Amino acid sequence: MTEKHLIWDLPLRIFHWSFAVVILAGWYTAEQGADLVEIHMKLGFVAIGLLIFRVLWGVIGPKHARFSQFLPSPKKLLSYLRNSSSQKTTAGHNPLGAMMVVLMILLISVQAISGLFIDDDVFSSGPYYGSISNELEKIMRFLHHNTFDFMIAAIGLHLAAVAYYWRVKKQNLVLPMITGKKSADQVEAIDAIPHSKIILACVLAACCIGFVYWLVVINAPVIEELYY
Repeated sequence: MTEKHLIWDLPLRIFHWSFAVVILAGWYTAEQGADLVEIHMKLGFVAIGLLIFRVLWGVIGPKHARFSQFLPSPKKLLSYLRNSSSQKTTAGHNPLGAMMVVLMILLISVQAISGLFIDDDVFSSGPYYGSISNELEKIMRFLHHNTFDFMIAAIGLHLAAVAYYWRVKKQNLVLPMITGKKSADQVEAIDAIPHSKIILACVLAACCIGFVYWLVVINAPVIEELYY
């Protein structure tokens, strides 16, 4: 049996697949209109919690989860693009994969945060709706209704890249994100992580949940509505 090394920690894998589910569910509930708008809003809150977790995990998590380990310099990115066909397998994110991580975090941050400040023109509104000027609210509404198109494009590129690596480069990128492990013929033992920092991840997740609750429930302003 081929020896395998732990590369992707469990919290990162849970985040990855949870993120995918939240995006898919967010799209579905948005398409259903007012019927599922409350669920859509709650999914936005979950997305914010996941984003905060990922950003912090990118600082304190295991080796391959850290931004400092995989964010490429412009020179390294250009070099990879010029010689991608001859590049050896990377233990963690390759330069293109790293840029996709950053792009998805930015896009979904814009999508989720803008949703806090708008309403659905019918029954529901974000917890911070009415707390900003009309001009800013229009910007938030524009961002929320248009950023998703860029998200779809980014997801399409991501899936195309996964298919390319599978069919052309004979590298399965999906299975390691499920098991966390890559075979010894792909990565060296020195690249392996010793464990997933589960306890630290649980503490961080609890803090993120607490912060989101504070953000959307406790700290949300009470806007007085005037009826004429």
